[in-house]
Amino acid sequence: MTSLKPRQLFVTTALPYANGAFHIGHIMEYIQADIWVRFQRMRGHQVHFVGADDAHGAPIMIAAEKVNKTPQQFVAEIAAGRKQYLDGFHIAFDHWHSTDAPENHELAQDIYRALRREGLIAIRNIEQFFDPVKSMFLPDRYIKGECPRCAAKDQYGDSCEVCGAVYAPTELKNPYSTLTGATPVMKSSEHHFFQLSSPRCLEFLQQWTQASGRLQPEVLNKIKEWFAADEEGHVGLSDWDISRDAPYFGIEIPDAPGKYFYVWLDAPVGYLASLKAWFDQGGPKARYGETRSFEQFMADPAVEQYHFIGKDITYFHTLFWPAMLHFSGRKVPDNIFVHGFITVSGEKMSKSRGTGISPLKYLDIGMNAEWLRYYIAAKLNAKVEDVDFNPEDFVARVNSDLVGKYVNIASRAAGFIAKRFDGHLSADLGVEGRALLDGLRAAREDIERLYEEREFGKAVREVMALADRVNAYVDQHKPWELAKNPELAAALHDVCSTCIEAFRLLTIYLKPVLPAVAAQVEKFLQVEPLTFADAARALGAHRIGAYQHLMQRVDPKLLDALFEPPAAAPAPAEEAPELPGGEEIAPTIGIDDFAKIDLRIARIVEARKVEGSNKLLQLTLDVGEGRTRNVFSGIQSAYTPEQLVGKLTVMVANLAPRKMKFGLSEGMVLAASHADEKAQPGIHILEPWPGAQPGMRVR
Repeated sequence: MTSLKPRQLFVTTALPYANGAFHIGHIMEYIQADIWVRFQRMRGHQVHFVGADDAHGAPIMIAAEKVNKTPQQFVAEIAAGRKQYLDGFHIAFDHWHSTDAPENHELAQDIYRALRREGLIAIRNIEQFFDPVKSMFLPDRYIKGECPRCAAKDQYGDSCEVCGAVYAPTELKNPYSTLTGATPVMKSSEHHFFQLSSPRCLEFLQQWTQASGRLQPEVLNKIKEWFAADEEGHVGLSDWDISRDAPYFGIEIPDAPGKYFYVWLDAPVGYLASLKAWFDQGGPKARYGETRSFEQFMADPAVEQYHFIGKDITYFHTLFWPAMLHFSGRKVPDNIFVHGFITVSGEKMSKSRGTGISPLKYLDIGMNAEWLRYYIAAKLNAKVEDVDFNPEDFVARVNSDLVGKYVNIASRAAGFIAKRFDGHLSADLGVEGRALLDGLRAAREDIERLYEEREFGKAVREVMALADRVNAYVDQHKPWELAKNPELAAALHDVCSTCIEAFRLLTIYLKPVLPAVAAQVEKFLQVEPLTFADAARALGAHRIGAYQHLMQRVDPKLLDALFEPPAAAPAPAEEAPELPGGEEIAPTIGIDDFAKIDLRIARIVEARKVEGSNKLLQLTLDVGEGRTRNVFSGIQSAYTPEQLVGKLTVMVANLAPRKMKFGLSEGMVLAASHADEKAQPGIHILEPWPGAQPGMRVR
């Protein structure tokens, strides 16, 4: 695996959408890519590892509007929170950028112009739903109605969650805008298309995707399905609609006033824009002495380009992205590394169910970031498979492997070297010691190959098998017994020195996964930053520093805290001040009592006054169930129906239905008010933060 000439690598991860904080799926992907990047650098290769926020699109524009911010302000606030996650999990991007940066505007427009010169841009009129209240064309996710196949109500504009049918939004029956509740109207608009149906595109993509070793077998099989002939025998791809109409937060299409690039066109261009910004800021020159410009670097055929992505965005990265690059005269990716999702105890993570792991909470409660890095590495392979986080397995694997096998080697030997031999290692390790170390060094090539192939699980299993051999050596020679006999001092010195040298080799092999521990080991051993080439060299008669414990065991109680929802603080028992609500806090309940109440995010689809009542409004609510609910709420004094339609709120979803004079009420909408409504009138329904979706549970 040793390379005579350093490789030049350009590596990215998928760009996170800038409408929320990182979730554990992001962290898993970044850890995977970071391990591969660190491995490449340890072998002497030049790696440029960049990322960015995906900042454009209607969802961000609408979310920003709801909180009275510009899209730029909204995105900037999200971006400001990225560093604590990346630093916390030792994820070392060279540069982090934004798709709303000038470099991305320039590059996206240049690529479009090149595609247009190639004759691959078509312009034609399409009919689309338009919200007459919002005065905007509606993306599919903002249209709902009755499924044209099974008549299920409140289905999105592209597919039915009840029967699984796929359709155009114009096929929906009784459609409505989820933004305003208004009935959309059909309007014609001129749209720009990238002609993926062109025989040139089909020929190129078939050649690119099927190149030997280019893509994982599972990915290639999926792509073959997309190329398969349809019922009429047509083989090829549909043209890709790359434009959106104003109002839209994005990059303007050249020579097309009021038209913007669809976010999925400019998002992957953000990879190039981030790399360009990194070059323009002098990062490559400072790190590698690189004197070429971004353009010169990307024109070099020796440069290798790799993207780590989740399986849900394979289509964009294996078809649209390479075609855009190729036909605009740019370098295409050497490979797209696709991974699965992360699950928790076999269950797919779900925002609506509130299941999953909060990365920030993981760090805040004091859990070691490298526990998670190791656990994820131990589960990863080169296939498109999901990674399962099992709490019991996590505790057992970290405590057994990292602490019991790996760290334990240093802790069993370092004290003897310090106290008996003034920190000096023995130059002659004895026949058995040398044989053990030769075996560890011989494994280097296999471990390098496994890292290169992203078979991280196999790599760490190989390292732990080596650690077992070292621990067997320790148990055989029993340094604690040798220490009791002064005449065996030389043997003690050799055995403990062998252990320290073995520990150094294991640290080299684990350094891509455990960078922070490796830095501590380098300080303890008093050596320069370790590389894979260092495995071929022995420390010899070297003096080491003072040993400090490297890693604690996982306390299972930390896992309980990680998955425990936050509990409300109890009210003071005495001298409680008068509360703004005008009433004392209710008696304390247990978490089990609270868990019985199922609070859900609901969207108010329709609202109308109730004939014969001056208090009630009749609300039609979408709670993410594939149907709507009818709820009567005494909020008529505070709200008109028009104010409520399209809004999100919180409801008690498991309240027993109640037969009322005006009909059946299937839940309760939550609202705040003062205890003395005459003294302080006003009712305030609860409205969740942007990003919440119908069906999410409130915990």
